[in-house]
Amino acid sequence: MNENKYNGWSNYPTWRINLEILGDIEWDEYELQTLDVEMLEDYVDEIVFSNKISLKSPEDPAGLMEDYARAFLANVDYREILESILEN
Repeated sequence: MNENKYNGWSNYPTWRINLEILGDIEWDEYELQTLDVEMLEDYVDEIVFSNKISLKSPEDPAGLMEDYARAFLANVDYREILESILEN
């Protein structure tokens, strides 16, 4: 059996994204049949980055904050989350 590193998940980012963004979604049958890793990544990106507000100006990207968020999201094991969704 695979020994997971954080609350039964492979790492902290995977656990946290599943808990706070993906964990409470009630997927319908069609969504479950078409759901893949890329779709999960796109959905999370949209949630995380759609409401970003720059502290400097509306035209300025979020900069360092966004860099940290993207680095965090890069460590999420979306395949593991997908397997969990499909099992339940």
